[in-house]
Amino acid sequence: MDKYKLLKQYFGYDSFREGQEFLIDNILEGRDVLGIMPTGAGKSICYQIPALMMKGITLVISPLISLMKDQVEGLNQAGIHAAYFNSSLTPGQYRKALCYAREGRYPIIYVAPERLLTEEFLAFALESNIVMVAVDEAHCVSQWGQDFRPSYLKIVEFIDKLPIRPVIAAFTATATKEVKEDIIDLLLLRTPALITTGFDRKNLYFGVMAPKDRYGAVKNYLECHPGDSGIIYCLTRKVVEEVCEKLLKEGFAATRYHAGLTDEERKKNQEDFIYDRSPVMVATNAFGMGIDKSNVRFVFHYGMPKNLESYYQEAGRGGRDGQPAECILLYNGQDVITNQFFIENNQDNKELDPLTRETVMERDRERLRIMTFYCSTNECLRDYILRYFGEYGENYCGNCSNCLSQFETVDVTKMAKALIGCVKECCQRYGMNVIIETVHGADTAKIRGYRMNQNSFYGSLKEVPVYKLRQIMNALLMKSYLALTKDEYAVLKLTEKSEAVLSGEIEITMKMAKEQEHPAKVKTGRKGRKEKMPSGMDFSKKEKSLFERLRTLRMEIARKEKVPPYLVFSDKTLTHMCILKPGTKEEMLRVPGVGEYKFEKYGKQFLEMMRSKGEGR
Repeated sequence: MDKYKLLKQYFGYDSFREGQEFLIDNILEGRDVLGIMPTGAGKSICYQIPALMMKGITLVISPLISLMKDQVEGLNQAGIHAAYFNSSLTPGQYRKALCYAREGRYPIIYVAPERLLTEEFLAFALESNIVMVAVDEAHCVSQWGQDFRPSYLKIVEFIDKLPIRPVIAAFTATATKEVKEDIIDLLLLRTPALITTGFDRKNLYFGVMAPKDRYGAVKNYLECHPGDSGIIYCLTRKVVEEVCEKLLKEGFAATRYHAGLTDEERKKNQEDFIYDRSPVMVATNAFGMGIDKSNVRFVFHYGMPKNLESYYQEAGRGGRDGQPAECILLYNGQDVITNQFFIENNQDNKELDPLTRETVMERDRERLRIMTFYCSTNECLRDYILRYFGEYGENYCGNCSNCLSQFETVDVTKMAKALIGCVKECCQRYGMNVIIETVHGADTAKIRGYRMNQNSFYGSLKEVPVYKLRQIMNALLMKSYLALTKDEYAVLKLTEKSEAVLSGEIEITMKMAKEQEHPAKVKTGRKGRKEKMPSGMDFSKKEKSLFERLRTLRMEIARKEKVPPYLVFSDKTLTHMCILKPGTKEEMLRVPGVGEYKFEKYGKQFLEMMRSKGEGR
């Protein structure tokens, strides 16, 4: 069977997305590949289709149990036999799965990197025909990646032990230039076919807010979006517990996830979220990289993550079905201090030598600064993210909080001179807070103790709000008019450009919101959110009603079969049913996401329901 028939039969699509066919063709020709594709772009199909066409076993190396479970369930639902090997299996289950694997029942096997060199698994691999090794979340191999896993360095050692070298296919959604080079070098890819389809997720709305009451902002949003599924990321376990407890008391169907819970509770809570029993998940970053839930409509960050890679990957859990989703970051200056503490006390890289560990820590501090700038920039948020990954746009996307706010260009030269002058006069000894408090005229024990109340710039900008001074300071840092040291206690330093500002050679302007004193509320009910189909067509009342009936039927089937609802059909597939209104098998098979296997299993029930309501054509 050719690739197009497999795509239609098992996955229900008539054509490949950007980059998929290129990677599939190169794999089938026996060439290593590296695919850098955004979350939701269909990376898994790039190795699943070749795996069904090649005579042998494809091993998919994946870092998270949740990812493997979701992928294997999805394949089995599509009629493809697959299995996974990780620590969630009992010894009996593990041996039974290995026995089936030896019999050739599984063309696709998912495995945790820690399992590769275990005696049992290696014995199986050495006697099997491994034709491809697909490395998912390949950025984990790089110490410059945000999720570096030392166990990923064992992949090459495992491949070297195989009697015949298989094709190696590596995939990731987030990779800077350094990480991309590391993936190629550390996995020893041989002249790989490389494709980057872009990092942009146009269906995602990005917003940054600095509310005084973070919980109030979240509560307001949930009240305006009843029934929507989403994730609320928190920086610490304590905050997860607090937020989840408040939501439950308020009557929201929420659950929680962090490393302090037992394995059993984490598994139960994750399943409650995936099966839509508890559509709101409150979690630390321990949750998420492998979550394949397609109908996540919002992702809140209840605090700033430590780097832009982590933020974009976590935000990318939203809108995997291609429909609109909102990614909103609630920022507070304390988040910087919390993340600095995490960086200085990182226990993940104990295996690294002291020099390399310090280098990684320095890189983490730099990435934290870039993340902090994201929270304070008035430029297009999407463009800021894309520039970080090496893509350049027009600095206007029309779908982020900055692009949807009114800005004016303001001359801030006078304020910039005061800030830089204050740094110079105190001999570059203090950090941002001390300098801002000094020019604002703060009368605190710290300022008096440092004798900054005797600085000639003391109180020179007392009429300027502190939040605006912080914005200007961040702009000076972004444009290298000032610099911060890279040690634990970051100190402001002058740069080559500082003197040009003080001497009046340079005027500094920046975009500032016209109504900064009244931050915009979380946008709710935005067009394109729930009122529009993926195609851009507006929902009519009749189509909304049909969509809800289809969702109800999907939930009934999912509960009966004990599978996540989105594995029956995604929201995107249901909305296309509303558009196409199929009345026959042939028409139903034209709906994206409906293949032969799923039609036989589920499609007839949806057809019957539409016919009974007079919806099918």
